[in-house]
Amino acid sequence: MNDIIREFLVESHESLAQLDLDLVTLEREPGERETLARVFRIIHTVKGTAGFLGLMKLQAVSHAGETLLIKVRSGALTFNAEIATALLGVVDAIRKILAALEATETEGEGDYSAAIQALDRLLPVAQARSPLLPPPAVREAPPVPIVPVVLPAPPPPPPVAVVPPPPPPPPPPATEVPSEPVKPPPAPRPKQPAPETSEGHGSAVSGSNIRVDVGLLDKLMTLVGELVLARNQIVQYSNGHEDSGLQGAVQRLNALTTELQAGVMKTRMQPIENVWAKFPRVVRDLAVACGKQVRLEMDGQETELDRTIIEAIRDPLTHIVRNAVDHGIEAPNIRTERRKSPEGRLLLHALHESGKVVIEIADDGGGIDPQRVRDKAISAKIVTPEVAARMTDAELLNLIFLPGFSTTDRVTHFSGRGVGMDVVRTNIEKIGGTVDVESRPGHGTTVKMKIPLTLAIVPALTVVTGGDRYAIPQANLLELVRLEGDQVRSAIEFVHGARVYRLRGNLLPLVYLARELQVESVPNPNNEVNIVVLQADDRRFGLVVDEIRDTEEIVVKPLQKLLKSLTVFAGATIMDDGRVALILDVMGLAVRANVVRGARERALVDRVAEVTERGGERPMLLLFATPGDGRVAVPLDQVARLEEFEPECIETVGGDVMVQYRGTILPLVHALGVSTPSTGELVQVVVFAGAGERVGLVVERILDIVESPAVNRSKATRPGVLFNAVVHDRITEFLDVDAIIQQARG
Repeated sequence: MNDIIREFLVESHESLAQLDLDLVTLEREPGERETLARVFRIIHTVKGTAGFLGLMKLQAVSHAGETLLIKVRSGALTFNAEIATALLGVVDAIRKILAALEATETEGEGDYSAAIQALDRLLPVAQARSPLLPPPAVREAPPVPIVPVVLPAPPPPPPVAVVPPPPPPPPPPATEVPSEPVKPPPAPRPKQPAPETSEGHGSAVSGSNIRVDVGLLDKLMTLVGELVLARNQIVQYSNGHEDSGLQGAVQRLNALTTELQAGVMKTRMQPIENVWAKFPRVVRDLAVACGKQVRLEMDGQETELDRTIIEAIRDPLTHIVRNAVDHGIEAPNIRTERRKSPEGRLLLHALHESGKVVIEIADDGGGIDPQRVRDKAISAKIVTPEVAARMTDAELLNLIFLPGFSTTDRVTHFSGRGVGMDVVRTNIEKIGGTVDVESRPGHGTTVKMKIPLTLAIVPALTVVTGGDRYAIPQANLLELVRLEGDQVRSAIEFVHGARVYRLRGNLLPLVYLARELQVESVPNPNNEVNIVVLQADDRRFGLVVDEIRDTEEIVVKPLQKLLKSLTVFAGATIMDDGRVALILDVMGLAVRANVVRGARERALVDRVAEVTERGGERPMLLLFATPGDGRVAVPLDQVARLEEFEPECIETVGGDVMVQYRGTILPLVHALGVSTPSTGELVQVVVFAGAGERVGLVVERILDIVESPAVNRSKATRPGVLFNAVVHDRITEFLDVDAIIQQARG
C-alpha cells in the first residue's frame, strides 16, 4: 500500500473516533462552539485529502457533511438530534469507504447517495425552523421523485441527481442562501433509520499504529539505559559464582534486556527520508532563483538514524545542499560551453557502513580549485605563503571548513558570506561524526559525512591508565596493537622528537594518554605497550594506554556544566561495578595532542575572519600578558601560528633555547621577563615568520585579538618595545618584532 494512503488511513480512523464523541456531545450541548469547530475541521480535512488522492466517493460524502456544518457554524441552522443522526451516518459511510480502501485499495461498490440525500433534505427544513430566519414562502408543487445514482469510479458524475421542480417565487432576502441549489418543497419522508453503530468496525492499519509522545519515548530510553547498566552489574557479579541457577537466570536477563534495548531503540529510529523530503522543493526554488537547471537524485532514503541524530544533521545537510546548487553547479550556458548537459545533477546517497551512517552529497559542477583556495587563504592571512606552499590539495580543500572562509567573490541571498561550513563541521563533530570533502576542478564536489547511528547507548572499549578506567566509543576504534619484548625497542621510532609506530609501512603518531591527562602511568611489569589505533577527522593515531579491557555497551551521561570545558571528555558512564568512568572525546584528544588542527588556531582564524567579513580596515593586534599583569601587543599580520609545548620538549643548546617544530628547529626568545614554567603547564609560544625564518616568542598568556587603536603614541620605557598606546582602556606595550627576530639570529 502507498505510504501516503497508509498514513491517511491511520489519521482518518483516529479522527473518526473523535467525531463520534464530538457529535454526541453536540447533540447534548449544541452551543459548544469549540467542539463544532473541531468537527468541521475533521470533515474538511477528510474532504480535502480525499480530493487530493482522487477518492471521489469519499470526497462527495464528506463534502455534503461539510455543507451542512457550514450552515450550523454560521447560525443558519441549529444543531439538533436530526442533524446529529445524519452526520453520524456520514461518519459510518466514511468508515465503510476507508475499510474498502484498506482491503482492496479502491473505494468499493457501495452506494452512499442515501446518506448524502439525508443531509441535503435537512437544509431547507432546518432553515424553516431556524429562529434566526423568517419562514420562507414556498409555492405548492407536486412532489418530485428523487432518483438515486450510484457513484462510479473516477471521473464520476455528480453524486446525487435531482430533478428540479418549477422555480418558486423569489424568497425574502433574509431566506436567500447564496451558492446553494434550489431544493423542492419537502415531501413526506419516512422515518430516518438510525445509523449503523460503529462497534466492530476495526482497521488493521490504524490498529497496528499508535501515536506516542516523544517525551515518553525519551523517558523509556533513559529507563532502558539504566536497565542496561543494572544488567552489566549483574553479569559482572555472576561471573564470580558457579551457581547454575543464577547463571541461567542471568543469561535469560541478558537476552531479554538486549532484545528490549533493540526494540526501544528501534522506536526512536527514523528514516533519513524525513530530512530529505524537503530538499526537492529547496533545490527547485533555489535553482529557479539562480537561473540554473538542477536534477535532484536521492538514494538510500530508507536508511534509519536515531531521532537525536536526525535533528542534529538537518541544518548541516541543508547548508551543503544549498552550497551545491548556488556555488557548485554552473549555469546552463557555462555547462554547455564545458560540454556538459545543461541540467546539473545533485545526488544524495545514504548507507550503513561499519556501524555508522555514511551520507554523500555529490554534484557534477565546477568543483573547487585548490589554487584558488590557497590564494584566498593567503589574502585572508589564514596561512602564510610559506605554509600554503607546502600544503597538499587535500589540506587546502579542508580550509573551506574554517570560520569565515569562502572562495566566492559574490554575496547572494543564499550563500557567499563565508559562514556555514565551519558550523557544519562543528555540529557533525559534536555528535561524534566526521566531514570530508573531495573535489576535482571541472568535474564536481563530493562531501562525505560519517555519523553514528545513535548517541544514547553505544558500544565502547574500556581502557585503563593511571589506575583509572576510560571508555572509548567503538565508532572511532580501528584496531588494537600490542608490542612485547624486543618489539617495544625496535617498533617505536622517533621522528623529529615525536614517537611514532610503523604500522604496516605507515608511520602512526603515538599519543600517550597518561601524558595528555597529566596522570602518572602505571609501569607494565611485562614491558608491554598497548596501542589503541583511533581515527580523528581524516587522521589516524595510536593512543598508548596502560591496559586494555573488554568492550561493552555503555549509557552516555552528559557532563556537568563545570566540566564542559574539558574537551578531551565527551561524557561519563557507569560501569558494571557501579563506578563512574569518563568517556574520551577522540577528536578533542587529537586536538590537544596536535594530531589535528588545534582549537586555539581555529579561534585565531575565527577572529580574523570575523573582522575581515565586517570590512574593517584597521590592522589587527594580538594581545598577550607579561609577568606583573602587563600587556603587550604585536601586529597580527606578523604572527604565523600560536602553539603550545610541553616544558620537557624545550631544549637548551649552547646557551640558546629551542624546540623541535614541524620538522625544523624553532629558536625561542624569552622577552620582557617571561621564563619557561617548570610545572606541568603548557608553554604558550607566538611563532613569527620573517625572511623565511621562524622565531618563537615565549609569552605568559595569550589574551585576545583586537583592532589597532587610532590614538596618540608615547615613547617606550624599555628595550624591545616600539611605543606605548591605550588598548581597551589599558596602557599596552607594542613589541618590536624585528628586534626579536634579530635577537634570535644573533
